[in-house]
Amino acid sequence: MIHSKDNSEHYTWGNHCDSWILKNTKSLSLKQEKMPAGTSEKLHFHKVAEQFFYILKGEAVFYINEEKLPVKQGESISIEPGSKHFISNESVKEIEFLVISNPPADQDRIEIKE
Repeated sequence: MIHSKDNSEHYTWGNHCDSWILKNTKSLSLKQEKMPAGTSEKLHFHKVAEQFFYILKGEAVFYINEEKLPVKQGESISIEPGSKHFISNESVKEIEFLVISNPPADQDRIEIKE
């Protein structure tokens, strides 16, 4: 089956952020996500899941183990299990990206209280 945002399961998270589940199996998840300007997710880590982010539109800022890393359209970044991280949109335009998790990270997310 051909998948796109138009025919995939959709949910919202955070402050008006969107996620479309393009693939979800025991070993892999692939989501396309969109974040409005000025939004970010909460600091967290995954015990098992490795994540790979590819920026489709705009520029995201990743905070990984207290390091700030800007990632532009057409660039990617990997996050190893155990790394404390979050993605932020510090620009004035929305960003869109793919996030691939191996295995899926939904049940493997541990939020860190600040």
